[in-house]
Amino acid sequence: MPAVFVLIWSTGFVVARYGMPHAPPLGFLASRYALSVLAFGVWIAVVRAAWPQGRVQWAHLAITGVLMHAGYLGGVWAAVKAGIGAGTVSLIVGLQPVLTAVWLSVTQGSHSIGRQQWLGLLLGFGGLLLVVGHKLGVGEVTPFNFGLGLLALLSITVGTLYQKRFVAPCDVRTANAVQLAAALAVTLPLALIECGAWDLHPELVGAMAWSVLVLTLGGSSMLYLLIQRGAAAKVTSLLYLVPPCTAVLAWLLFNEPLSAQVLGGIALTAAGVALVVRGPLRSR
Repeated sequence: MPAVFVLIWSTGFVVARYGMPHAPPLGFLASRYALSVLAFGVWIAVVRAAWPQGRVQWAHLAITGVLMHAGYLGGVWAAVKAGIGAGTVSLIVGLQPVLTAVWLSVTQGSHSIGRQQWLGLLLGFGGLLLVVGHKLGVGEVTPFNFGLGLLALLSITVGTLYQKRFVAPCDVRTANAVQLAAALAVTLPLALIECGAWDLHPELVGAMAWSVLVLTLGGSSMLYLLIQRGAAAKVTSLLYLVPPCTAVLAWLLFNEPLSAQVLGGIALTAAGVALVVRGPLRSR
């Protein structure tokens, strides 16, 4: 399942590139959430899946939905709409394992960050600078779309940690339905005041179908199960494989540059994240 998840998750950034020329980002996402809730609703009705127990669990699921769907996807899609490349934004949010590992090591009372992890942090951010730095001021990366990428990064990091800490195990279909409904409630009001026209192009229809059927019903369900079953740091370590996959897909499909500098940045980031996630923690 992990390998399939990485491949599916990588396509999300590519789908954003296909859909963005034909629809406003928040409007697209609101439609995606609504269709996904409908699809999960049919699935739940057919198999008679059990709903989460208690208002507290519904509230926890709603919070994770706002963070991991509305915040994360909203940041990614808005950043792509604002001109950032699919490979670049995937690299930014690919630093999630670094933030997760640092947070866990700081908050776990018996551990602190060791030298190997600090080295990993430096390598990871150095790789990001290699990929993003040469694009600053030349049109692709701006403070605005870079900030949107950071919003997505923080949203999925906090959402992952929150879900692991507070969400009790429950049926993945009903859990996703609650999360997506919460994301829709937050995104829809913003989508209604968003500027931008819809163009029912085949690329838009394909992007929407893939987003609902593969990314949400498949990818989001896999992520939920992986978080529930594994350690947070171990699960997020899978995401350092997403930027290389996305960069290759973006090169193949959109002719996004895959220069030696970009490849070097990807390699540095992957190495840095691996050091942070796998590196030994130093006892206090």
